[in-house]
Amino acid sequence: MTSYVENETDVTLPFDMKEILDKIMGKVMELENCLYETSVNLLLTDNAGIREYNRDYRGLDQETDVLSFPNISFEEAGDFTVVEKDEADYFDPDSGELLLGDIILSVDRIMMQAKEYGHSVLREFAFLTAHSMYHLCGYDHMTPEEAAVMERKQEDTLQQLDIRRDA
Repeated sequence: MTSYVENETDVTLPFDMKEILDKIMGKVMELENCLYETSVNLLLTDNAGIREYNRDYRGLDQETDVLSFPNISFEEAGDFTVVEKDEADYFDPDSGELLLGDIILSVDRIMMQAKEYGHSVLREFAFLTAHSMYHLCGYDHMTPEEAAVMERKQEDTLQQLDIRRDA
């Protein structure tokens, strides 16, 4: 498992972001029964940066807290057998790892939402990271049913890692 973290802001969060990303990534891959070693990129930016990425890649000229860019075109969420069809598109030729995709988080929104929801910056970072990891695994929240599945999975992941709302 490999993760890369880049922080293009001047903000330093009060924990090791790569360590938390790796824990969440590992737990999500375990819970999703992914049989492959995986790789994820995480970029931390500010509100202006995420607005620009959102405008450029999604056509939405607005800030958001997290953007997810899955590398895999899942036929069914969490079904990793789809990658066997086009291995060259999904695996790093050097490491052999499955390239899950990219995550972009707004540090400004992490700080604001942690305060708004009354929990720690760590909890908000972890929640948004778990949320994005499930997007990278093909899950979405376009319908109430999809949202319920995704919310349960996110909470299960954080509970198993003992990252609670009061943390």
